[in-house]
Amino acid sequence: MIEITAVRKVFLIGFLILILNWVWRAVNWVWLRPKRLEKYLKKQGFSGNSYRVLMGDISESNKMDQVAHSLPLPLTADFVPRMMPFLHHTVLNHGKKCFTWYGPYPNVTVMDPETLREIMSRHELFPKPKIGYQVFLSGLLNHEGPTWSKHRSILNPAFRIDSLKSILPAFNSSCKEMLEEWEKLASPKGTVELDAWTYCHDVARNMLARASFGDSYKDGINIFQIHQEQIDLSLQTIRSVYIPGSKFLPTKFNKRLRETERDMRAMFKAMIETKEKEIQRGRDTNKNGDLLCSMLASNTKQIKEQGPASGLSLDDLIDDCKAFYLAGQSVTASLFVWTLVALSQHQEWQNKARDEISKAFGNNEPGFEGLGHLKVVSMILHEVLRFYSPAYFTCRITNQEVKLERFSLPEGVVITIPMILVHHDPDLWGEDVKQFKPERFVNGVASATKGRLSFLPFGSGPRTCIGQNFSMLQAKLFVAKVLQMFSVELSPSYTHAPFPAATTFPQHGVHLIIRKV
Repeated sequence: MIEITAVRKVFLIGFLILILNWVWRAVNWVWLRPKRLEKYLKKQGFSGNSYRVLMGDISESNKMDQVAHSLPLPLTADFVPRMMPFLHHTVLNHGKKCFTWYGPYPNVTVMDPETLREIMSRHELFPKPKIGYQVFLSGLLNHEGPTWSKHRSILNPAFRIDSLKSILPAFNSSCKEMLEEWEKLASPKGTVELDAWTYCHDVARNMLARASFGDSYKDGINIFQIHQEQIDLSLQTIRSVYIPGSKFLPTKFNKRLRETERDMRAMFKAMIETKEKEIQRGRDTNKNGDLLCSMLASNTKQIKEQGPASGLSLDDLIDDCKAFYLAGQSVTASLFVWTLVALSQHQEWQNKARDEISKAFGNNEPGFEGLGHLKVVSMILHEVLRFYSPAYFTCRITNQEVKLERFSLPEGVVITIPMILVHHDPDLWGEDVKQFKPERFVNGVASATKGRLSFLPFGSGPRTCIGQNFSMLQAKLFVAKVLQMFSVELSPSYTHAPFPAATTFPQHGVHLIIRKV
């Protein structure tokens, strides 16, 4: 009897200790840790709202989002407050050296070019956070350290100049399909009104599918449609408090997210296995290869030369394919559509671009070398990337205390880099920052930025987007093909409403009037 009582006491004491440990961890996560971090940041000169239990600034941010996104804007109005209303409001009230609260996690905003350069160049100290929105990041977008280096080295050959030359016909075929449809719609009057966003979205998807999967591009389109649903679902997590372990709960949301992931991976697996068989049969990936074939060939070569551990697994390859879609299709579609908006609004630049394209190609198919020499078109695209910033923000996190040149950051702080705010900062770009002026880039990016890191459409440093040249080639060809055949202008029914999703996209579409030239 005495022994049983003693065992019960030990059990109760152990259970009590476990409960107290859980309570301590919860209180620390919900209150003590956020308050410590807030005190630290204020000592470093940062300013922001005081921490509010669990929710932080999320409730206020969501309310401001709802108000901002409910109303369209005049075409000439500043749309940045509509894109990131709460952060814009915080910067105005607390200055550029500020912080916000994503639940119990402090977010430090960084806009200073020198600090940005430090952070972007020291990527090993500033990894991407594993909070909330990482659920739709994968592959090269999400890896860190040696894993990222291995993936990057294997994927690099697929994005070399010779590879880009070989996939230009894939881009051209997709543009041709779109323009043939426009031509049918415009006949016999020679003009038609249409929603350009739908076409830009589809042509960017088709270009990427053809370039990535070659003859299997229709299967790639089906995969992309599933992945788009996954992205839409995942974006919902950004506007709610991240609770550790919540992804394992048996909710309808989590169930559908797992279903899309399972279906998409099964389709990628089948496609990759088919491509691997083609390579084994001796397909020349350098001559007619698509991106997936190039990736697989590079991976096979790596494994043969350095052993199985040096290569990518099937799951690795699938994750990298997902990353290409998110970065490739979404960003490129955004760049396409806002370029059409800018050209429609600024007819003088549309005419300059068409004249340049006509001199370079006449009525012939744009060639790879000629596209590289389109200076006016390049200036326009750079200004669109600055003005509309398809990738409008990114984040990093500190896994340890880090000392920067101008301040220190404690462990566990999320760093928000709002590219769209940096691109619209009059202190960096001048008082005409809200004007669309491609002439800023007449002497290149370095001259336009005066050597400062204030232009970040594709990131910067070692982790600059691997697909930068890929995307710019798509955009140059798209502009050249469109302006060879049509002029574009805004329809009276056009509603100006840039909206923050995976990229900057038009909330109500882009209604244009196109005319044959």
